[in-house]
Amino acid sequence: MKKKIYSLLLAFSTLFAVSCDLDLLENPNAVNADTASPDFLLNRIQLDYTDLFNAVGNHGMRLTRMLNQGSAQYEGAYTPVTTNGYWTNAYANILQDVAFLEPLAEEGNFQKHLGISKTIKAMVLFHLVDSYGDVPLTQALDPTEFNPTLDSGESVYDAALAALNEAEGHFNAASAGDPNDFFYGGDEDKWVRLINTLKLRYYLNRRLVDASGSTAGINALVAADNMLKEGDDFIFQFGTTAADPDSRHPRFASQYTSGGGDYQSTYYMWHLTEAKGFDDPRARFYFYRQQIVNPTDPADIECIAQLAPGHYLVGNFIYCLPGDRGYWGRDHLDPDGIPPDGLKRTAWGVYPAGGRFDDDSATPVNNPSLGAQGAGIHPIMLAAYVDFMLAEAALELGVTGDAKEYLLSGIEKQMNFMVDWSLASGDAGNISDFFTEEEIEIDRNIDSYLGYVDDEYSSAASNDARMNIIGREYWLALFGNGIESYNLYRRTGKPDNMQPGLEPNPGVFPRSFFYPNNYMVTNTSAQQKADQSAQVFWDTNPSGNAWVY
Repeated sequence: MKKKIYSLLLAFSTLFAVSCDLDLLENPNAVNADTASPDFLLNRIQLDYTDLFNAVGNHGMRLTRMLNQGSAQYEGAYTPVTTNGYWTNAYANILQDVAFLEPLAEEGNFQKHLGISKTIKAMVLFHLVDSYGDVPLTQALDPTEFNPTLDSGESVYDAALAALNEAEGHFNAASAGDPNDFFYGGDEDKWVRLINTLKLRYYLNRRLVDASGSTAGINALVAADNMLKEGDDFIFQFGTTAADPDSRHPRFASQYTSGGGDYQSTYYMWHLTEAKGFDDPRARFYFYRQQIVNPTDPADIECIAQLAPGHYLVGNFIYCLPGDRGYWGRDHLDPDGIPPDGLKRTAWGVYPAGGRFDDDSATPVNNPSLGAQGAGIHPIMLAAYVDFMLAEAALELGVTGDAKEYLLSGIEKQMNFMVDWSLASGDAGNISDFFTEEEIEIDRNIDSYLGYVDDEYSSAASNDARMNIIGREYWLALFGNGIESYNLYRRTGKPDNMQPGLEPNPGVFPRSFFYPNNYMVTNTSAQQKADQSAQVFWDTNPSGNAWVY
């Protein structure tokens, strides 16, 4: 009996001692401020951002006709549940991890960690505003606030600019520790040039609401001459590993494993193969044709047996197939089902998805060893984009520099980057085998293209026509980046005369997205938009589909 009483007392005293030393409300297996690694946190922030870029850019590419947009109606394509994952990744993952990292990095004087994380934070805030308009910020990461209210889009943009200024200060400070920098390999100067480029983006998006402020801000950036230059391109490089986790470009992984995947946009392919009367030098890099002749069986592509819709005929829009060389995609808002054409439709090429260069071989793409084997890139912010943005600013705001020179420089830089990157990829052999006197022929094609655009721009009769050329060429250079293309389209309405939906009345073109369902059902202060015609603060252009469609 004494032994039993002693055992009970010992057990009770042990429990009492443990309860004094351990907070039973804290999970001992969870990561906390004492056990978290700033390195691992920053790794996660960077990788989560690449997922965010892909998700947001996917919508932008489809809305701006870079990729086929399925569903006959915009409302069917973009519902409140469409962006659930995007919203969660932005708030619960990236912004929350940045907030968790900051005190740890400050304590350890990890200035580079802070610089990278705050730059990414700024980009996420920009993307949230550009997608939704007003979004939560000041209360969003407060653990005691379960129903955060909205902050104005303009104030969130300004918070992003403040984060960029803070990030620049961190890169200019003495730092302990060297993080895994997935983008620039620890080159702080390139991060600073990226920050200045993101400031250019900030001012350009704001030009309709603060022309004088944007002009002054951009002129200061031009005078400082410290934005992205050739070799500074902000990209995320994928690998070739198919095992879990899959390190390959997501477009490659979805298309080259078993076929299928995205339908390319008929309209975009037409611009790169037929619209100018000659092939764009980028067409064989962007697209890989699994067939080099057009289909003839309506069971594969039913539009070949149909007349174009009346509004296509009136507007003289390309319909069904661009040309006769097997560029097989779909028209905008084509709601058709999926026939067994996965090994026939045009696929992603070597750039930027890490697929195969189009050498007329017409090999089915159900082979993950083809091309660059998925080692593609996300072209998040290229040096070429700086020139396109400055071309718009020079034309519309009168900032320092010549709009045409910026335009031609942007085209040349993007084409050179695409070629150089592709020739360094795993598909370099196919490219070299295709071209006779390889670089001479590529350069000749680029020079001819530049001459065409130069003549076209010089003969344009109005600034609107000149802006359309700038917008069109920027759009063509943005393949793989739907974020900037969607912003360009809403900000300028260019390129104009976009291919409309197949239905004559496809509903409201999204000038911003519905708030996601997971936000609406968990926040009692949330109010949904009446529709997606609501314009973000910097988009003061005419309302309705007449502006963008």
